[in-house]
Amino acid sequence: MIRHIVFFNAKDPKDRDRVEQGLKMLAATPHARFFEIGRNLNQDAISEPVDFVVYGEFDDEAALAAYKADPLYQRSIEAVRPIRELRIAADFKSAAAAIG
Repeated sequence: MIRHIVFFNAKDPKDRDRVEQGLKMLAATPHARFFEIGRNLNQDAISEPVDFVVYGEFDDEAALAAYKADPLYQRSIEAVRPIRELRIAADFKSAAAAIG
């Protein structure tokens, strides 16, 4: 299983709702076994501020690639990119999947 985690920040706090709506488009993906978008609750002094977290679980690299090739993904990029400041993404093979 591949875990996909992306952190986003809005350029302007007034655009947070628009960023969230643009990211929520991704929840309709048929390629993930699990997918969610949430507002970051962590506001500690030693972390860089992050507004949203996108988290997905994909069966394999082919499913993740299909997600990224889906027109829904492109529409979300078009909606969010102009109003976001930060995007940090990570994909990794889950050790839990290898054990289970």
